Amino acid sequence: MRQILEAIQGGASGDEIAALPIPESYRAAHVVRAEQEMWAGVPSEDKDPRKSLHIGEVPTPELAPDEVYLAVMASSINFNTVWTSIFEPLPTFAFLDRLARESAWAARHQQDFHVVGSDASGVVLRVGSAVRNWAPGDRVVVHCNYVDDQDPSAHDDSMLAATSASGGSSPTTAGWPSCRSSRRTSSCPSPRTSPGRRPRSTACAPRPATACSSAATPPA
Repeated sequence: MRQILEAIQGGASGDEIAALPIPESYRAAHVVRAEQEMWAGVPSEDKDPRKSLHIGEVPTPELAPDEVYLAVMASSINFNTVWTSIFEPLPTFAFLDRLARESAWAARHQQDFHVVGSDASGVVLRVGSAVRNWAPGDRVVVHCNYVDDQDPSAHDDSMLAATSASGGSSPTTAGWPSCRSSRRTSSCPSPRTSPGRRPRSTACAPRPATACSSAATPPA
């Protein structure tokens, strides 16, 4: 991850960033399947996320055709992060297991861990074979809405689609890792555009304190 951070901070070109090796694992804040019943009988106000969140290495998933690898430079706490950490209103593993039945690529999300978070900003490291509008080196922001572009009900108003979901742009690799995968539909440029360049984010300039390292602190 240090090599990725130094390349981004040093102003490496998109081609140089694309040539960087993707780590086999990355550091992330996550919950684990074996502990999803740990709060049974405990009132919501007494559930302490510091006891359920773990900071450690998780494996990097294979990149799907419609995804990108993103070096996370900053992330935030959305309230669904808190819900995930206290397994309310339901443990997220049930939703991940249901998603896993949709396709071979979705099956990657049936894991014994779930990386928490849903919103982030960072730099694209690699793009899947079906991605057209993003390239290595692009600085983007990522939101939490999951849109299935093969669902006809999503073609009119994706927010009202039958398959619309929120929680993490790639459920097992969401907003508090150092390197994540993100669906292309969850990546947003800023409206500011430099001459001859695609739009780039204004909200995710490299920040040494968080770039390519999990600097997240479990919410109190």
